[in-house]
Amino acid sequence: MTRPLLAAALCAAAVTALAAPAAASARSAALPLGPSSLHEQRDTRPFAPGVTLTTIVRGEKSAADVWTLHVRLAVPGNPSAVIAPKATAEDAARRLEAAGFQPRVEAVDGPRFADVRAGRVGYVVRIGRYATEADAKKDLPALNAAGFSAGTSYTAQDGTAATGPWRLHVITVDPRRFGGRVVSSVGGTLTATDKVSDLVRSSGAVAGVNGTYFTAGGKGGSAGLHVLNGELTSEANDGRTALILPQNGRGARFAQLSTVLRVRAQDRAGRELDGVNRLPGLVDNCGGVGGDQPTERPQHDVTCTDPDELVAFTPVYGASSPAGDGAEAVLDASGRVTELRPTRGTAIPAGGRTVQAIGTAVDWLRGHARPGTRLAISEQVLDHGRPVRLDARTSILGAGPQLVRDGRAWVDAYADGLVHTGDDQSFYYNWVLRRNPRTMVGVDRRGRLLMVAADGRAPGYAEGLSIEEAAKVMRSLGAVEAMNFDGGGSTTMATAGGALVNRPSDGTGERSVGDGILLLPGRR
Repeated sequence: MTRPLLAAALCAAAVTALAAPAAASARSAALPLGPSSLHEQRDTRPFAPGVTLTTIVRGEKSAADVWTLHVRLAVPGNPSAVIAPKATAEDAARRLEAAGFQPRVEAVDGPRFADVRAGRVGYVVRIGRYATEADAKKDLPALNAAGFSAGTSYTAQDGTAATGPWRLHVITVDPRRFGGRVVSSVGGTLTATDKVSDLVRSSGAVAGVNGTYFTAGGKGGSAGLHVLNGELTSEANDGRTALILPQNGRGARFAQLSTVLRVRAQDRAGRELDGVNRLPGLVDNCGGVGGDQPTERPQHDVTCTDPDELVAFTPVYGASSPAGDGAEAVLDASGRVTELRPTRGTAIPAGGRTVQAIGTAVDWLRGHARPGTRLAISEQVLDHGRPVRLDARTSILGAGPQLVRDGRAWVDAYADGLVHTGDDQSFYYNWVLRRNPRTMVGVDRRGRLLMVAADGRAPGYAEGLSIEEAAKVMRSLGAVEAMNFDGGGSTTMATAGGALVNRPSDGTGERSVGDGILLLPGRR
């Protein structure tokens, strides 16, 4: 992000919207993607009372779209950035020309978001135009031998003008007619991931989509706020967007939420509780508390660190808490300390929990969690300072960014962690500006829930959406409130029996994810 753009992002006073309010009903309007002359096909079919599935295909492949070699550039903090300031890009281009290549330097501009001004983000360096990715890869060895590094990219996925194709799948749920429940599901425990098709099949669900960002590798569950049937399973990335989802589907809403967690000993000594059901010291997507580095504000796809933390673990995490140096208190259902262990890693008692400590928090835990005493843990989810009621009929799924607010396309790119600290804007370019598969959820003016999967990363079949396009698409589908969920290879939609609706983009097929949103039949 160039300095003028970043300065604008920091200025919350100049908040503006992307588009005018949506019409009361836009479901029949063409998607706002590519030229208005593009052909669009829609197929809508009901598959449960109050539930329909619409597949939309718009546009077609253009001969102007080609494969190219995208040169990696060195910026502070990242020797393999994909976008850089003009001087860095031009220097790389001169060195490439001296080595016998014909590079081109291309300027990259970003759109106006609610808290980021439109303007120049940086410059990329590319070589060649190829009909296929295989053709492009043939020139990589020569580039590498000359001391350069590059990868392949497809220009239709740049996020600039294109003709498609785009492919979307929209599940519309009318809570007044759908007699079942709309729930968040992690399948088994937080340390295990599941395919959406398996979650749908094993639960007998009518349909489902993938949900929140998650921590892979058996380290924990959601990388952000998650409340499962009234139980807090993961703390918030301070102020990121979340979906508050009642089981009956009515009154689902979106808000920027935070959490306040405290632990209080029987001797009245209190301390901040840094997290729930995650590895102490590592804060996925940042937005934590207590001096996290490099920042306490949200940073999507960045893991912040804190060497001094208290983290609680509940049975939904798994059979045992993660092992490591530090200390750990074991609590029964009443909060009584049954054991204080000299290291981390133990069985999590049914109905109880454990509290792990690292760094300076170890001394606090050892001094105040003596066996036989009690630790009281308080948890609050706050909506701009106002407590959000947690009950067994409500789940909360944090992700982001928000896409639509009050009928307007609206993205808080800075507040939702899309603008990273430092000089490397590779994430902003790859994740925000370029087209990717996306999973999105919204609510229309009639109170209907919209669950949308946009296919992508499949040249000639589906190119995906930029974040700006995702916002405009949700608005065009009639959403008056909407947000982005986990996407990329995680984007999955399945119907009864686990039948895949979309085409997941991973080369290995459907990806296992941390959780999903399921439509369960039966009484609420």
